[in-house]
Amino acid sequence: MLIKKHFNISIIAASVFAISALTACNSTQQSIESQVDANISFEQVTKDVTFLASNELQGRSNFTKDIDTAANYIAERFQTIGLKSQSGEADDTKSFLQEYRIKTVTPEKLNVTLNQQSVLKDNLAIASNSTDIDWKNDDSVSLHTIGEADNMRAALQKINHQGGKHVVLLNLAHEKMFHRYQNYFNHGITKLETTAKPSDKITGGSIILVLTNETDIKTFSVQATNTVKETVLKNVVGVLPGKSKADEIVLYSAHYDHLGKQGESEIFNGADDDASGTSAIINLAEHFSRTQSNERTIMFAAFSAEEIGGFGSKYFSKQLNPDSITAMINIEMIGKPSKFGEGTVWMTGMERSSLGEQLNVALAASENNTLKVHSDPYPKQNLFYRSDNATLARLGVPAHSFSSTQLDKDEHYHQTSDDINSLNLPSMHQVIKTLAIATTPLIEGKITPSRIDPNKVKNKGLIY
Repeated sequence: MLIKKHFNISIIAASVFAISALTACNSTQQSIESQVDANISFEQVTKDVTFLASNELQGRSNFTKDIDTAANYIAERFQTIGLKSQSGEADDTKSFLQEYRIKTVTPEKLNVTLNQQSVLKDNLAIASNSTDIDWKNDDSVSLHTIGEADNMRAALQKINHQGGKHVVLLNLAHEKMFHRYQNYFNHGITKLETTAKPSDKITGGSIILVLTNETDIKTFSVQATNTVKETVLKNVVGVLPGKSKADEIVLYSAHYDHLGKQGESEIFNGADDDASGTSAIINLAEHFSRTQSNERTIMFAAFSAEEIGGFGSKYFSKQLNPDSITAMINIEMIGKPSKFGEGTVWMTGMERSSLGEQLNVALAASENNTLKVHSDPYPKQNLFYRSDNATLARLGVPAHSFSSTQLDKDEHYHQTSDDINSLNLPSMHQVIKTLAIATTPLIEGKITPSRIDPNKVKNKGLIY
């Protein structure tokens, strides 16, 4: 039987256009991958992470000259790459350093009486943002009792979120947990300094823990004196200005501080945590600076003080309108293969925005379409809240951490063995290249993730 064929010219034209567009898309994608291969070299990644994790930097502890050495190295790399500072300058590496002040309030003296009876000092602990305390049956002080069957951690968390003045009576059944809090509080409470005058007292509140079975309190008094130490720390921030969408920012970040030294010889190098992530943002900056394909402005931020409370990212978040940040790619511990295999990466909080889904669409269209950003395999670890992304997420930014660590099995985490020899550098290199490919449509302005609902992100406490 002869079948007559009736061709629709418009359909043919549409088909030809679709094929041409697909070919152009594939060509562009291949170009992106070839650029990534050319711009993100294994040798440079290795050089950066090796220096940042070297014994020379003594573990990059906050408040040391060693972390300043690390900051200067990152700033020099940003300048050489061709980034601008937030002020638009680039002729001086100091312009990349974003200084901020923090204050540490450490207990010096603490006396408490209950019903006119003095409490043993071993049964007392204080977390305070004030320099001096003198309470005597003060109506503004809230008295709390945490009984034997109560959840001490949950109760203190609730009080911490309230702020203000509190005396907490802890049943002796909580003695073991009390001493953990006591040891933590004795190291001092560190807060970001936001007041205009360095001499201003810190505000926020105070919690006095009293280990006692006494619950019938008719009178009480608290006298405390705390020492206050102010310190300057630095973030390192570089900018690659955008073009048609210059007022929209894509932020790549990592923290460059770690734990420093213990004793004279034990160095916590922090190769994976987080020299790996810091090296990633440096090399991503180099790649995007060379391609110049960013319609959106790109910021690259190396934060300090992540290990002691995330103060670097907190300060950074106050220096710009968070609504202007389209997305935050926070890179945390990518130096070892994930449970999904060598060179793979996962992200925290994938369900909180559409960013992960959009990145995977980009990767599915790549030449190596097996690449994927996996969802956080350790939801019970609350990793979404354990890095600098949480600060921006609380402000509504689609802010997520990208990692490859197997934290439930990582024997090197916060150990002296987290050195350059513990890393799988080829795997780390592949993760960086994967993130470059996945986020290219983001910096080109082709995708825009949904915002995170800040009402669904837990806030940090006001006192400690």
